[in-house]
Amino acid sequence: MMQHKEVLKPINLELMYVCGITAYDLRHIGHNRAAVFFDVLYRYLKQLGYEVYYVRIFTDVDDKIIRLANENGEKPLDLSKRFCKEYWVDMEALQCLPPTDEYYLRNHIDDIIINIDNIIEKGLGYAMKGEDVFLSVEKFTDYGKLSCQLLEHKWGGEQVEVDPRKRKPAVFTLWKAAKPNWESSWGQRVKPRWHISFVVYGGGADLKFPHHENKLAQTCAVCDDGGVSYWLHNRHVTINNDKMAKS
Repeated sequence: MMQHKEVLKPINLELMYVCGITAYDLRHIGHNRAAVFFDVLYRYLKQLGYEVYYVRIFTDVDDKIIRLANENGEKPLDLSKRFCKEYWVDMEALQCLPPTDEYYLRNHIDDIIINIDNIIEKGLGYAMKGEDVFLSVEKFTDYGKLSCQLLEHKWGGEQVEVDPRKRKPAVFTLWKAAKPNWESSWGQRVKPRWHISFVVYGGGADLKFPHHENKLAQTCAVCDDGGVSYWLHNRHVTINNDKMAKS
């Protein structure tokens, strides 16, 4: 988080966690660039003699997935599984090494609920009964350090308009009222927000804020520290200075 290059301090096992795809559509070259970027890093660390435990996560519970599944008349998890399989086809074609392990958000809902309960008990988050759960980012003095963003300049999320129920505009949602849903103590129709899905931590440059900044805040809330030694973000593929993207 020091915003400059640092020498990697060797440890017995290097844990490399990379944010993978949100499985709602086919991948484009920009997504594949990210995969190749971290594949090169993975290979390089192994070549240097490091024992690397490389984890990649698939976001298979998300607003976009639910919306497109409804439009297609299929179950959200069926849609996400289909595009995860397509992603593996792309990775094989690119000759990217498979990670040590792959996580799926749907398999860690219970862990997410436990962590959010912990955050609320510490007074760092609050729940709207039967509705959403929010993290109070104003209680974190270092919020914005990763992305060099000032808290007073942030006005809600990039995916939704500012929610009037938020005590502060920059507060972000940990748990959102929606379908499909999982049982929790805050209401039955809920699903996890994208900031909760659980050492080199990597992803695209567009994830630095708000996603990784918020992930850092919620990790500090649960573990009392950020738990990440090195944050690494790959740049985008651009066409005429515009980022290649679907959204």
